[in-house]
Amino acid sequence: MQKLSELSVFFPAYNEESNLYEAVTSADKVCQEVALKYEIIIVNDGSKDKTAEVASQLASSNPHVKIITHYPNKGYGGALKSGIYAAQYQTIAFTDSDGQFDFQQIQRFIPYLDTYKMVVGYRVKRAEGMARYLNAKAWGFLVNILFSLDIKDVDCAFKVFNKEIINTIPHLESDGALISTELLAKTRKNGFQIKQIAVSHYPRTGGNPTGANIKVIVKAFLELFKLWRKLK
Repeated sequence: MQKLSELSVFFPAYNEESNLYEAVTSADKVCQEVALKYEIIIVNDGSKDKTAEVASQLASSNPHVKIITHYPNKGYGGALKSGIYAAQYQTIAFTDSDGQFDFQQIQRFIPYLDTYKMVVGYRVKRAEGMARYLNAKAWGFLVNILFSLDIKDVDCAFKVFNKEIINTIPHLESDGALISTELLAKTRKNGFQIKQIAVSHYPRTGGNPTGANIKVIVKAFLELFKLWRKLK
């Protein structure tokens, strides 16, 4: 496989002290294999644990690692926007810092980047409970209907795309969980094709997920219909 000329990878991180070190060090090894030039950006989104200390340790020992710090917390969408707009290289990739994705899987995305400006993952088997699986299915069905997306796993946190998309689409606005839908909808609306790749998903080994928080869910629905009115 031919190496990418350059790659920006970023990790949104909120209270991920137990997972961040492994996520970033693993990604660093992969980046060395797949890219001639690369950077890894940690977006510490107002963490209350020792995420900041872990991030600082990683950055001080590796010149490829950079840190963006939010205080207070800006939400998942806010963290993703910071990572996206801080990325300096042409190919941009992101995944969560909770260790539920093996970043090595990016090697299966790369061959499609010559044809597609965006390649997104879909989880073959979600490593979460049935309630979250059903909620995600219902949410995905609604989003696909509203925006005519036909995406198998809208919120899968493993996406790789060309910076041309960010330079072309309207400014991303969502601060919450709607960010993936907004990115996909605006990408498709501006004529870019999206390739979907199956990815493995693993159980958390530490920390707690925040996606099922009722405030997060309500905010996502409010942002959803606001975005729909704007794009219809």
